[in-house]
Amino acid sequence: MLPKILVVDDDRHTRILFEHLLAKTAQVSLAADGAEARRLFAAEDFNLVLMDQRLPSDNGIDLLREFRARRPHLVGILMTGFADVRDAVAAVREGVFDYQTKPFEDLEALEAVIGKALELDRAYREIHGLRARLSGESGAADMIGQSPAMERVLGQIRQVAGLDTTVLLEGESGTGKELAARMVHALSPRATKPFLEVNCGGLAESLLESLLFGHEKGAFTGAGQANAGYFEKADGGNLFLDEIADMSAKLQSSLLRVLQDHSFTRIGSTQARRADFRLICATNRPLLAEVKAGRFREDLYYRIAVVSVTMPPLRERAGDIVPLATHFLDFYSAKFGKSCGPLTPVALQALESCRWEGNVRQLQHCIERAVALHTGGPIDTLHLFPDGKPVASAQDATTPAMIAALSYQDARVDFERDYFQRLLDAAAGNISEAARLSGIPRQNLYVRMKRWGAVTDK
Repeated sequence: MLPKILVVDDDRHTRILFEHLLAKTAQVSLAADGAEARRLFAAEDFNLVLMDQRLPSDNGIDLLREFRARRPHLVGILMTGFADVRDAVAAVREGVFDYQTKPFEDLEALEAVIGKALELDRAYREIHGLRARLSGESGAADMIGQSPAMERVLGQIRQVAGLDTTVLLEGESGTGKELAARMVHALSPRATKPFLEVNCGGLAESLLESLLFGHEKGAFTGAGQANAGYFEKADGGNLFLDEIADMSAKLQSSLLRVLQDHSFTRIGSTQARRADFRLICATNRPLLAEVKAGRFREDLYYRIAVVSVTMPPLRERAGDIVPLATHFLDFYSAKFGKSCGPLTPVALQALESCRWEGNVRQLQHCIERAVALHTGGPIDTLHLFPDGKPVASAQDATTPAMIAALSYQDARVDFERDYFQRLLDAAAGNISEAARLSGIPRQNLYVRMKRWGAVTDK
């Protein structure tokens, strides 16, 4: 289904322009004034609103504020034929996605901005849809993903969750293995029973053994009372062993014996105990390679790898970056009691061009830091990457393969951002001088520099 876009402008030629420009890519509704815009907005769920700043009886920013009060995540673009720095700043502070000046000099760039705005709307809708759907699935963990790689993983998790068999989660650090384990638990028949988690790599062998098997009073120095272990406590539920590859050879052997009949004894005891738990394991190292290297028992590997699910790295699911970033922005804004967002077009571009070697966890920390240090309002590249974003730009694309991997729009965005930054440096930070050097009117130049993060509000 095509996205729905509301265009509000008292200029007939502008309305006709958007009607023709978006005819093949969207369902366009047109309004010449605030009253008509309110009527249409009440009747339809629009994905994007393109709003003229000056209407016959309304102010565009005020009208967008009114619409956003009814739909907080509404994505809006403000348009004006009277570019003014103060208006641009006010629009950005109100959370407007972008600020466009008329007449539109570059229709391709305008279409690109509209495309990014619709992508942000899709991200908001996917997040809310997932939350609503998962809230009815035994409180399943929030795993955001619309890429083919993630859809495949989510399908595997849903398929295996109801089966009473061990599950091995493999993948790089930060790919969401713990969330996947929690989702397996939440969607399983054991969801109302305990979910216990142990990081095998963070504990000494003796401590991990005591934690899993439990101990009797006096079993060792400091054991002042008997304690049940996680095997026992997880009875009826799921036990998640993270970083299973770091488990010592001795405990690997002990775990294998437990898995044979779910029978074990506490440390310092001779009484055999039984527990009915399902085991979920995770590792950030390919476990079969660990077996071949002699660091992991082969028989234990085949015992726990009955069903193996590989979590894809974020670089293989680029389509999930915007939904994930939007989810984290909402989460940390609420957590810190702030009103941060939306992500500006150039911020979205920057996030999508990162390789994210630390995967989802790195992206999460990036957004958390930006929200923690931001007073409120839209998030730009300078908030995300105050020391410079760790990405390759168009200037780095020196080989045919690198150039082929970079879209024309990406290259254009990178060039324009770099040009404005260098222009400002050449003008020693003076916007009026930068306008003189570039031949671009000062007000228009300021709006463009603000859009690409070359200047910020003081």
